[in-house]
Amino acid sequence: EAGQPLVTVSQNRTLTLTADLPMKYASVLGSVQSANLRTPSDNRTYTFEELNGKVLAYGKSAGTGSFLVPITLQIDNTGNFISGSFVEVYLKTLTNAEALTVPVSSLLEEQGSYFVWVQVTPELFEKREVSAGKTDGVQMEIVNGLRADERIVTRGAMLIKLAQATGTLDAHSGHVH
Repeated sequence: EAGQPLVTVSQNRTLTLTADLPMKYASVLGSVQSANLRTPSDNRTYTFEELNGKVLAYGKSAGTGSFLVPITLQIDNTGNFISGSFVEVYLKTLTNAEALTVPVSSLLEEQGSYFVWVQVTPELFEKREVSAGKTDGVQMEIVNGLRADERIVTRGAMLIKLAQATGTLDAHSGHVH
């Protein structure tokens, strides 16, 4: 039909993201320092720093017809984000509280429970259940089940699980008698 637009030209080098948060987070929006973004399409988590991100604005009241408070972020598009698509946003604030955290890649999730592989000796690893707390998409807080001085597997935890499940993990692997 005459007059209908055929093409829309847009520039996606810089993207603006708006996250709508429940009212219970309104008091901490002013202290948001950073964020991590996870794209469901490739299951990768990007840090605010690598995206040259910044907080543009945050709401001081809920939107019309909702009980959500907005926060607006700006990022440089690395080519992995599509305008109008959804991402998971992990907002990060500063805190004085200390927490034990581990890389998300070190956690195994089985039916809602979390486990890590703890190094008992140089050649022996123990699967241990832990209580997970908050996450920023890169690190996960461990509330219980692990001490700060213990060593864990941070990469390849799933490979150990698969080897154990298929019976290909020899009880004497890693050393010779």
